[in-house]
Amino acid sequence: MSTERRPPLDRTRVAETALRLLNEVGLDGLTLRAIARELEVKAPALYWHFEDKQALLDEMATLMHRRMVAGLGLDADDTWQERLLKTSRGLRSALLGYRDGAKVYSGSRLTGTDHAAGLEDTLRLLTAAGFTLDQAVAAGRAATLYTLGFVTEEQGVRPLPGERREGYGIEERARRMADHPLAAAAGRLLFDDFDQQFEEGLALVIAGIEARYGIR
Repeated sequence: MSTERRPPLDRTRVAETALRLLNEVGLDGLTLRAIARELEVKAPALYWHFEDKQALLDEMATLMHRRMVAGLGLDADDTWQERLLKTSRGLRSALLGYRDGAKVYSGSRLTGTDHAAGLEDTLRLLTAAGFTLDQAVAAGRAATLYTLGFVTEEQGVRPLPGERREGYGIEERARRMADHPLAAAAGRLLFDDFDQQFEEGLALVIAGIEARYGIR
């Protein structure tokens, strides 16, 4: 009688399992005990690979980053604007693939150094366009933090595509705020059509960088 042989337990397998479980339970429900149960191992087995939950979140964020980079479609001939647009859109898409994806990614430390090659390439592109290194870092940081903040708020309304948290109905909100017509009308701009909202905000970030540093 043969028994099914499970793949060996390593950091990547644990992180992949945690990401799958994240969509079911969210960040608050993602415990090492729940992950161990999903992997059919005892919880102490995970401590051979991660000393605490934050270390696991770091690995999850790293896996998210790798998947994002693989699908970016970057080109050596990108303008600096195109590069920031592509990376920002790619980051948003990656974060939206997981419940609480932005919360997991924010503040996490990417493990290893494989992400350094992409960062080096982007910084070279921006400095070749006329940015100083300080300016290039500031520009990239502005676009990244805008994206993280936007998706954090977006997922507060829509934890996953097709879901909407109670209390964010546009018409209900407008009725409750009927005495404040501009604030009521703003609801559809704040809590709906997030794709358009994101693109408008990203365009403002790019325009702001252009205006700040005078680099077109």
